[in-house]
Amino acid sequence: MKKYRVNVNGTDYEITLEALKEGEDFAPKAAPAAAPAAAPAGGQSITAPMPGNILKVNVQVGQTVNAGDVLAVLEAMKMENDIPAPVAGKIASVNVEKGAAVETGAVLFTIA
Repeated sequence: MKKYRVNVNGTDYEITLEALKEGEDFAPKAAPAAAPAAAPAGGQSITAPMPGNILKVNVQVGQTVNAGDVLAVLEAMKMENDIPAPVAGKIASVNVEKGAAVETGAVLFTIA
C-alpha cells in the first residue's frame, strides 16, 4: 500500500492505494452506516445547515453555552460559516471533530 496526498478544489486529502493481486477483481467496500445521534430527553440537536468541512470545534461535552455562542466553524464553498447555539444550555454531545466532512442535516452537537 502507498499513501498519497490529493488536492481536490483546494482541500488536501490523504489516500491509500493498494495494488490488486494477479487475477483479483475489484469489489468496492460499502461505507459503514453512521448511527443516528439521538438528542437526550429534552435536548436539542444542532445539525449542519449544508455540506462542508469542520474547521474548528469551540466546545466540549459538559460546557455551558449561551444562545448565539459559536459552537463550530463550518467551511462550505470556500466560506466560513459559524454554527451558533440556538438556545442556552449544557453541551450533552459533540459528534464532530476538526477536519471532519459533514453532510446537510448531520447532527453536530446536542444541547440539554
